[in-house]
Amino acid sequence: MRIGITGHTNLTDSTAEVIHRALVQYLRALDGEDIVGVTCLADGADQLFARAVREVGGVYEVVLPAPDYREVLALDRRETFDALLAGAHAVLPTGEPRAGVRAYVAANHLMLDRIDRLVAVWDGEERDHPGGTADVVQDARRRGVDTTVIWPAGARRK
Repeated sequence: MRIGITGHTNLTDSTAEVIHRALVQYLRALDGEDIVGVTCLADGADQLFARAVREVGGVYEVVLPAPDYREVLALDRRETFDALLAGAHAVLPTGEPRAGVRAYVAANHLMLDRIDRLVAVWDGEERDHPGGTADVVQDARRRGVDTTVIWPAGARRK
């Protein structure tokens, strides 16, 4: 089972804990399935998903938006990114030369091309933001990709 992730990057610490538990629970409910996660390893939901996939015994692939993607991350986030990237089963480049909206949209398209299901850590807000969570959910639904939204009661963004 190939499962992709999209979701908010700006989760509060308490929300991140709740989301991680919800992701683990979702993945464990797929009892008996070999799980391959597909993530861009963005802060927030993507990294929580990679950890959850690993926790349930699955593997994950990283769609790398651009070679300089790491450099756009906050300095205090790079160590976690590096550790998760090192644990990836595969790293898939988009071919985009620089991080930015175009690279993120390309990464999301590549991720959606490679999955059977999508998990969206999404508060349901429709925003006109190419490459954002709402955009990915809309694209997945248009493609007929089974999409599960996870946003527990009380969840908050920063």
